[in-house]
Amino acid sequence: MKNSMKLEFPAVSENEPFARGVVAAFCLRLNPTLDELSDVKTAVSEAVTNCIVHAYAGGEGTVVLECEAEGDTLHIEISDRGRGIDDVARAVEPFFTTREDEERSGMGFTIMQTFMTAFSVRSKRGEGTTVTMSKRFGAANDMQGKAADAL
Repeated sequence: MKNSMKLEFPAVSENEPFARGVVAAFCLRLNPTLDELSDVKTAVSEAVTNCIVHAYAGGEGTVVLECEAEGDTLHIEISDRGRGIDDVARAVEPFFTTREDEERSGMGFTIMQTFMTAFSVRSKRGEGTTVTMSKRFGAANDMQGKAADAL
């Protein structure tokens, strides 16, 4: 059975832990391990923080968070209607940041990509950015089982 939810909230830093907690609670029925749950929470934090810091740069705006649980997989879409990204390919490179003055590491997209099963970014200058991520729960257990079977 599919389950879904949608949440809109102001792009203010106080809402980042709220968004992370909502997604964590939503995906509990998929029975994630603590490591998998931590991965999802971290990826959501990075995506929401990007909206707050980069899309609106301290100005007013809205973040839209959508989740769908299907089978053993959680699908997440986080979007904004902010300034957008000029060069997505460059933006997803490790250590790339447009906010060096704030000591940003430039690892947000890399963290999302590493911690999730699937990841993509769509953006249009002046119209906003959408990050789409999926996490398949139990995938690590499947890989360990296959490795054990190979022995």
